[in-house]
Amino acid sequence: MLSVAVARLKFLEKDEEELIHQQSIECLETIGVKIKSERVLKMLGNAGAEIDTKTMIAKIPEGMVKDALKSTPKEMTLYARDPKHNLKIPVSSFPYTATTGLGVYIVDLKTGKRRPSTRKDIADFIRVADALDGIDYVWTSLTATDVPQLTHGLHELWTAFQNTTKHVQGVEILNAEDAKKQIELGALVAGGMEELRKKPCFSVIHCSIAPLMFEREAVEAMVEFNKAGIPVCTMTMSLSGGTAPVTMAGTLVNGNSENLASFVISQVANKGAPVIYCSSSAPVSMKTGMIDYMTVNQPLLATGFAQMAKRYGMPCMVGDWGVNDKPEPGIPQTFSEVMGISLSTMSGTDLQSGIGGLDAVKGAALEQEVIEAYIWENVRKFMTPFVIDKESCALDVIKAVGHGNTFLSHIHTAKNFKREIILRDPEKGRFEATLSNKMVPEAKRIAEKILKEHKPVPLDPDIVKKGNEIIREWEKHLAV
Repeated sequence: MLSVAVARLKFLEKDEEELIHQQSIECLETIGVKIKSERVLKMLGNAGAEIDTKTMIAKIPEGMVKDALKSTPKEMTLYARDPKHNLKIPVSSFPYTATTGLGVYIVDLKTGKRRPSTRKDIADFIRVADALDGIDYVWTSLTATDVPQLTHGLHELWTAFQNTTKHVQGVEILNAEDAKKQIELGALVAGGMEELRKKPCFSVIHCSIAPLMFEREAVEAMVEFNKAGIPVCTMTMSLSGGTAPVTMAGTLVNGNSENLASFVISQVANKGAPVIYCSSSAPVSMKTGMIDYMTVNQPLLATGFAQMAKRYGMPCMVGDWGVNDKPEPGIPQTFSEVMGISLSTMSGTDLQSGIGGLDAVKGAALEQEVIEAYIWENVRKFMTPFVIDKESCALDVIKAVGHGNTFLSHIHTAKNFKREIILRDPEKGRFEATLSNKMVPEAKRIAEKILKEHKPVPLDPDIVKKGNEIIREWEKHLAV
């Protein structure tokens, strides 16, 4: 096997990983998880968990965790409409990166004013993402506030499918019935239910409720996706000092326990169902009570969770790439804050999201999408894989050049320097000048150009018609 070196953070020693694992097992066996679904609780009980129907708590024995970890796929492909955008995970270099989600407002590209986001805004945001090389797949990104509230997740997924040939990751699922409708839409795009199972063109985020709880609607929806073979990111949002212990280790144990519980549920629902270890954990601000992604802790938590995922051999999504928690486009962060975000990308994660978000993910802007995608193209070069083997050690070349001489004129240098010496793109680098007042206007110009010129390969009109009909009929059903 080819040996490559890639820049990665390391946070936990092996014995510390083992402690987090053992404490997680003890947590699941003695404290358990609250499953607010009689159906899923019964399913776990039939599979060997100790359940209490009054408290709705399931205590999960270590054997069930081991069985789940054995049957979860360790490699998978997130398929796209265009095969050139297929994503094989785990990665061997930098993580695949997606857009933000799920904001409720957009900064209008023409007026610069905030307003509630609509389906057209989602279409524009996804279309820009489709054109940007720094974005590998898309989250559904924005809330469709111009449709019935009960079906906005369906509209968001369907709008994304129509405006990109990249892989789509759904963020908003209402309940099991909503999940079934999303699966129907995915099957239309993939070419049928069996094709969707073989080559899932979308995946979803499922978020447990820290600490240690699964809401009925969400967990029943996850089971439907498991049964259909749709990859599920089992996200924990363990917030240190809020929904998890304030200690680093306590947050890791809480989040790891929730991921392991999600794996068990998924594998009981459908052995071999694809799942992705996932965390979006950070401390709570002791001043405001809000999540604080700008702390030193955040990239370290990401690294700890990535190490636990790799301990289990699982692909993971634990990093974030987004450099703006303010309501206006630009890079208002300090150098150390941006550095902290950059470090989370080196956590060992396979997937990450966040491009284009504003205001702690409450909003988004097309200018921000361009800025962060361009910056990411340079930052990800720090995770370029380098071959480390006997040939690349080049001892024969060192011998040939000899003492005190130069390697500049040797053929080995001419053959290899373009691959081995990694340069950042100076054009993209212009968006890294954090005090530049030209950054946002230039990003606006690029976004406008993309919207004018870029036309993603459309879905077949008959497929679009069928998808629209699925949503329309479901809205009629809900209105009864």
